[in-house]
Amino acid sequence: MDDMRFIDLQTHTAHQNMAIDESIMLALERGSVPPTLRLYRWKPSAVSIGTFQGMRQEVDVDFCRSKKIDVVRRITGGGAVYHDYEGDITYSIILPKGHPLALDDIPSSYERLCQGLVMGFQELGIESQFVPINDILAGGKKLSGNAQTRRHECLLQHGTVLVDLDVQMMFSILKVHPEKISDKLVTDVKQRVTSVRDLLGTRVPMEQVRDALKSGFTKALGVNLVPGKLTARERLTAVRLVRQKYSTDAWNFLR
Repeated sequence: MDDMRFIDLQTHTAHQNMAIDESIMLALERGSVPPTLRLYRWKPSAVSIGTFQGMRQEVDVDFCRSKKIDVVRRITGGGAVYHDYEGDITYSIILPKGHPLALDDIPSSYERLCQGLVMGFQELGIESQFVPINDILAGGKKLSGNAQTRRHECLLQHGTVLVDLDVQMMFSILKVHPEKISDKLVTDVKQRVTSVRDLLGTRVPMEQVRDALKSGFTKALGVNLVPGKLTARERLTAVRLVRQKYSTDAWNFLR
């Protein structure tokens, strides 16, 4: 069983979270740290967009600013995601190129790594399944979305776990015309998207979800999660990336 550094559930701003993910990739490229799994939350709540999206086309930026909600561009693809501090746990897995878990075939690598989520949900008593290319569904409803990038001689996969779901806030943040936000649309979304708390019918603590995810990834990936933390160089790199990239309009409003 191979070792993997585990950085336990922490809370950061959106800019810090994206900078930390990339700083780990850079450290892994240098060979100075091991493969890493980290869990994190977003405070303040935030919206992230895929690297190929346009911020103002996808997000009501003025609304976010009025509510002190962070906005950030990811280095991974995919769509806009609302990260509610009270309802979201995000994970990231960073692996070096050539690692047994970093499969060359992208759909296969999604399926392989997402088994950690499937087994984590099973720990909570939720039966779920991976649905290509990058979703986890429970009862036919989306419970987790995931995204990948391959750069710095690494594979980065990160994704959300919906612990709770605030559909009204999601629609207020994402660019949906007010006239289209009808009861029917809200009901439709609730029929397609779900959360851990909805499925279990109870206010499951974040710590319980954290423990389940840790156990799920350990079993599914066949790794030994070794508690760790960022190195001094990773922390410095993350600070630099926040300042020079992830907090800048040049990056976030690139398109």
